[in-house]
Amino acid sequence: MTSTSNRTTPADRSPARLNPRQALRSRLAPHAHRYTQISPTVMRVCIGLIFCWFGVLKFFPRASAAEDFAIRAMTELTLGLIPAQISLCLLAVLETAIGLAFITGFLLRYALTAFFLHMAGVFLSLLLLPNDTWNTYGAVPTLEGQYVIKNIVLVAACLHITADELTPRPATSRT
Repeated sequence: MTSTSNRTTPADRSPARLNPRQALRSRLAPHAHRYTQISPTVMRVCIGLIFCWFGVLKFFPRASAAEDFAIRAMTELTLGLIPAQISLCLLAVLETAIGLAFITGFLLRYALTAFFLHMAGVFLSLLLLPNDTWNTYGAVPTLEGQYVIKNIVLVAACLHITADELTPRPATSRT
C-alpha cells in the first residue's frame, strides 16, 4: 500500500508554512479595515501639527529657517503692497489656523480650501523666485526649491483627506 500522507495541497498549508511576508499580510489583513478608517484622521492630525509648528515659528523673529524665503515670496505674490513683517504675520496666522483646523476637524472644509490656496502660492514661488529656487541648470532645485517641492507630499495627503471629508457617511441610528 502506498502512503499519500506526505503530499500537501495548497488548502493544507497553514499560515506558518507561508513565507514571512505572506504570513505578516495574513495576520494584518483583518485590521486593514480599521486602518482604512483611521488613516485620514491620523494624516489630518499629523499635517495639522506640522502646520501649527511651522506657523507658530513664524511669529518669532528668526525662529523659522524659511522666514527670509517666505518674506521674498509673499512680497512677490502681493506685488510689494503688503509690508514684509505684516505678510509674515499673516502667513503665520494662516498656517497656524490651518493647522488648528486640521487637528480639531473644526471648519475642516474651509481649512482644506485655505491649504490648497496656500500651496498654490507656495508652488508659484518656484516661478516667481527662480534665482532662489533653482540652480543654474534649472532642473536642480536649491535648498529653498527642495523646501517647496517637498510640499507635493502634503498636497497628495490633503487630497486623500479631502476625499474622505467629501465622502458621504452612512446615517447612524440613534436609540
